[in-house]
Amino acid sequence: MKKKRTDKKKINITVNGHRYELSVGGQVHEVDPAHTLAYTLRETLNLTGTKIGCDRGSCGSCTVIIDGQALLSCMSLTVECDGKSITTIEGLGDPRTGNLDPLQQAFIDNTAFQCGFCTPGMIMAAKALLANNPSPDESEVKEALSGHYCRCISHYHVVRAVLDAAKRARGQT
Repeated sequence: MKKKRTDKKKINITVNGHRYELSVGGQVHEVDPAHTLAYTLRETLNLTGTKIGCDRGSCGSCTVIIDGQALLSCMSLTVECDGKSITTIEGLGDPRTGNLDPLQQAFIDNTAFQCGFCTPGMIMAAKALLANNPSPDESEVKEALSGHYCRCISHYHVVRAVLDAAKRARGQT
């Protein structure tokens, strides 16, 4: 006689400092094993700042930081993120004061956005770059953002915003 399996697999992820335990399965309120992290962030956790543009890893709109590395959430399965720490655009600002992250402010100050659809992914890629290299040069910024595609703005504004944020962090305004 077959025993009915009642113990569902669970995964644990930390998103923006909050720990989530998610059941894996095909039922309502469960994470399907085929769900991408982008889908889970948006549809399960209601963190809609992460955008799904191409859903094929070509545009960079879905970029989040996973364990300190900028990665495409549309190319990562949620079940592969068990035990990982994830930061989305919602996790950058100061929740106590409501202040934006300095990088977000630099994007505003340098007019580095238009419609804003691709902006969260660019900011997250730039945030990971600055965490690993607080003093990047222009070519390093361009390389870090090379996987991001935007139809609305000049990428020169974005590069300028990232360099401006790096200078501000070093106190060189």
